[in-house]
Amino acid sequence: MPRIPAAFMGRAAIIAALVVPATAALAAPRTDLLQVPQGFHVSIVSDHVPSAREMARGARGTIFVGSMAAGNVYALSGVDGGGTVRVQTIAQGLDLPVGVAYHDGDLYVSDMRRIVVLRAIEDHLDDPPKPEVVADSLPYRAGDHSWKFIAFGPDNRLYVPIGAPCNICDVGHEFGRIISMNASGTDRRDVAYGIRNSVGFTWQPGTGVTWFTDNGRDNMGDDVPSDELNRVDVPGQSFGYPYCHQGNVPDPQFGSQHPCSEFTPPALLLGAHVAALGLRFYEGTEFPAAYHGSLMIAEHGSWNRSQLSGYQVVSVSFDADNRPRPPTVLVSGFRQGQRAWGRPADVLPLPDGSMLISDDLSGAIYRLTYGDAAPTH
Repeated sequence: MPRIPAAFMGRAAIIAALVVPATAALAAPRTDLLQVPQGFHVSIVSDHVPSAREMARGARGTIFVGSMAAGNVYALSGVDGGGTVRVQTIAQGLDLPVGVAYHDGDLYVSDMRRIVVLRAIEDHLDDPPKPEVVADSLPYRAGDHSWKFIAFGPDNRLYVPIGAPCNICDVGHEFGRIISMNASGTDRRDVAYGIRNSVGFTWQPGTGVTWFTDNGRDNMGDDVPSDELNRVDVPGQSFGYPYCHQGNVPDPQFGSQHPCSEFTPPALLLGAHVAALGLRFYEGTEFPAAYHGSLMIAEHGSWNRSQLSGYQVVSVSFDADNRPRPPTVLVSGFRQGQRAWGRPADVLPLPDGSMLISDDLSGAIYRLTYGDAAPTH
């Protein structure tokens, strides 16, 4: 697949590259092609969620899903019940509303330049409220990485990434960072810098430590640089972009300005161009003990690598010193050779111990379970 050499791409090109790669056309989900470790099963929750991206669970079990090109936000009811799942569009016409975050009965949704909220959303699924703006005028520049995964941290603050508006460019501290704010959109604070494009972050149970994925730059070859798993130990850490990649690779254009030693290295390298996106810690007990406390990561898959990489869900466990071990594949088969029919975008463990996986290429939500019998829902 030809690479796009320009540092900046228009929105249409961004969507074409990241939502519908040239390796496949939109197709029905093929769970029969998915591969999982022995004892695991994958079932389809719904295949009527176009461009499904980040997921969040409401207090009553409603699963909320953002989208990329579709511009919609969805609500899935009945996911916990094992019966018919109902999909409703609760917001539409938004600008890349990738991120959804549920907090105190309200659903927060990301837009390219703002955060909106749907108040008391589970009371109004059949008649959704008009989105209310809570944070406007977020830094924006036409180009890449303006969509936003969002989440509330254990401090009840909303965390929002401000991606670099390019493949590689010197953005100072305005872009390439993660910020946090109150639920009202006030008191914006910088969390971390030097981040090209984070489309997933979460907090480790027990420690409260922030972990996030970061997608490495393009046009340095098939195998460099690696996508990263990073941890934030203190506010204000910088992780190297655009000067240093994967902790030890100076950028050919900007690397001479600052050595890699000035920045926080990644906690774990995930592989070049795998496009690591949503991630969550598994706190359930349904999966085998080896997965308890592990970090589940959706790898969306490469879009301009000569040999495809990613297109899977991996699990990362931790040693006694809380250092991440190399990832192991949990769900694969979304690509067959050089053709992909699905692209995992997010993972969401549920209270019953199962885990949901969103797929924005097939427009589907899957459920991963473990046990002797295949699930009936």
